[in-house]
Amino acid sequence: MNGPCNIAAALPEMAARQPEAIAIRCPSGTGPDGRVRYATELSWREMETRSSAIAAALSRAGIGRGMRAALMVRPSPELFLLMFAMFKAGVVPVLIDPGISKRALKQCLDEAAPEAFIGIPLAHAARVLLGWARKSCRIRVTLGRRWFWGGHTLDGLLAQGAGAGFQPADTAPDEVAAIVFTSGSTGVPKGVTYRHRHFVAQVEMLGRMLGIEPGGVDLPTFPPFALFDPALGITSVIPDMDPTRPAQADPRKLIDAIERFGVTQMFGSPALIDALSRHGEKHGVRLATLRRVMSAGAPVPPEVVARMAAMLPEDASIWTPYGATECLPVALIEGRELRATRAATETGAGTCVGRPVPPNEVRLIRITDAPIPEWRAGLEVSPGEVGEIVVAGPTATDEYFHRPQATELAKIREIRADGRTRILHRMGDLGWMDADGRLWFCGRKSQRVEAVDGPLYTEQVEPVFNTHPEVRRTALVGPGEKGAQVPVLCVELRPGVPGSARERIEAELLNLGQRHPHTARVQRILFHPKFPVDIRHNAKIGREALAAWAGKALRTARCA
Repeated sequence: MNGPCNIAAALPEMAARQPEAIAIRCPSGTGPDGRVRYATELSWREMETRSSAIAAALSRAGIGRGMRAALMVRPSPELFLLMFAMFKAGVVPVLIDPGISKRALKQCLDEAAPEAFIGIPLAHAARVLLGWARKSCRIRVTLGRRWFWGGHTLDGLLAQGAGAGFQPADTAPDEVAAIVFTSGSTGVPKGVTYRHRHFVAQVEMLGRMLGIEPGGVDLPTFPPFALFDPALGITSVIPDMDPTRPAQADPRKLIDAIERFGVTQMFGSPALIDALSRHGEKHGVRLATLRRVMSAGAPVPPEVVARMAAMLPEDASIWTPYGATECLPVALIEGRELRATRAATETGAGTCVGRPVPPNEVRLIRITDAPIPEWRAGLEVSPGEVGEIVVAGPTATDEYFHRPQATELAKIREIRADGRTRILHRMGDLGWMDADGRLWFCGRKSQRVEAVDGPLYTEQVEPVFNTHPEVRRTALVGPGEKGAQVPVLCVELRPGVPGSARERIEAELLNLGQRHPHTARVQRILFHPKFPVDIRHNAKIGREALAAWAGKALRTARCA
C-alpha cells in the first residue's frame, strides 16, 4: 500500500477506479410490501469525500491525531464514514462491544479515558446518567439531536466547514490506530492496542487467504468485519438485524438481501449460521450467488456447516477463521475439511481449526498460568502434545491498553537471530498440532479442569457427550482447587425432553463416556435448565458461572 500505513488509503483508490459504484447499502425501514428497503446508499466517491469532510469537521472540534475518541454509533452509513474519517485523521477510536454489561462498559471507558465521545443521543444520555468517561471526556459530538449535554452536533460541524479541504495524516506503521475491547466472555473486557500495521496486515491476510477480489458483495452480520470491505474493494450490504443478538436475526430478511443484491460472501457468528441453515433446510432454500461464507467467534459445529453447505452452490466454500481480538487471523479451515474431521472431534481429539495462515508462526508451549517474559529454549511441548497456543505474526498485537499485568501474562518477548525484537501473543487457548500441520483447539486454558489424576480439556470432552440426541449442549467444569478439582459435566437438554428422562439420560451419558479414556474420568453429571451464554454469539458458554453453580450443587448434595 502506497502512502501512509492506513486502511483508509484504499478509499481514494476505489473512488478513482469506480466512483459511482455502490460501496455501502443500509436498511431504511419497511416498504408497503413488507420488505426491507435499502434506500440508503453510499457510492465510493461519496465514501471518500464525506469521510474526508467528517475528518475535517472533527479536527475543527479539536479531535485530532493521536486523540482517543469513544465511538458509539449503530450500524449505519455514519458508522463507516466516521470510522474511516478517524483513521484518515489519525484519531484513535475506542471500540467496545455493545453487548457487554453496562457496568463493564463503564469500566472499559474509565480505563480507556477517551478525551472525546462521539455517539447517538441515547449513548450520550447513558454517558451522562451513568458517568461514562466522566473524568476524561471534554469534547462531545452528537449524531442527531443534541439534548442537555451540550457540545457539537456532527451536522453542525459539517455545515460550518462546508468545502474545507482535508489532508490525511501520514500515519506510521507503529502509530496507535484504535483501542478495541475484547468481548469479556471469559473475564473482564480488555482494551487491545491496535497499530495501523495490524489493520493493514489483517486486510492483506484476509484478502489473500480467502481469495477476495474487488467487485464482490458482502453481507457482514457483525459490523466490525464490514470495516474491512472498503479496504478490500467490495460492497457492504448491512442487514436488518440487531448485531448484538445474532441468534434472533430473521433468516427471511437475510435471504432477501442475499438474493436481491447478488451477495457473493457473508460473515456470521455460529449462532446466526445455525438459525439461517435451519430455516434453509426447512424451506429448501438455495442461495445461488453466495460463493463464500465465513463464521467465527466460537467453534462452528460440523452439522451446522453441513446444513449451510446444502444451501450453497457446489463449488462454494465455508471458511472458519480461528483467532481472537488480540490476533486475527491465526488459522483457517474450509467446511469440507472440517466435516471430514468430525469423527475425530466426537471421539475426543478437539476441534480442528486448520492450518496457520502465512506468515503466522504457531507454537505450542507447556501449560502454565505464570508470565513468560522472554522466549527461551525448552518452552515448547513434544509433537502431538497439548499445549498453550502462541502466535508470532504481523497481526499479533503487543499490549493491552493500561493493563500491564494482563500484558505481562499474554505476551512473550523474543529476540530474533538478526537482533530484532518481536512480541509473541499467548492465545490463552490450548491445542495440539497433527502430522499434517493442522491445529486442533482443545479449549480455553482458564477453563481446563486440573483433577487429581491429571488435566481435562473442555473441547476434548464436551463433543463426545454432545453426540447424545437429547442433549443440546454440555459444559465440563471443575469445582474446587486446581490439582484437586472434581470433573463435572453440566448438561442442558433439548427443548421438549421431559425431566423424567434425566435418570435414563445420565446413565446413557456415563456409558458413552466409558468409550474413551479421558471422558471415562467424568463421573458426575448435573442437569442445568439453561446455560449462561454470551449474548452476541449465543455459543460461548459461561463456564465460570456454571462451575460456581456446580460447586454449590455438590456441597448441597453432600449435606443432604
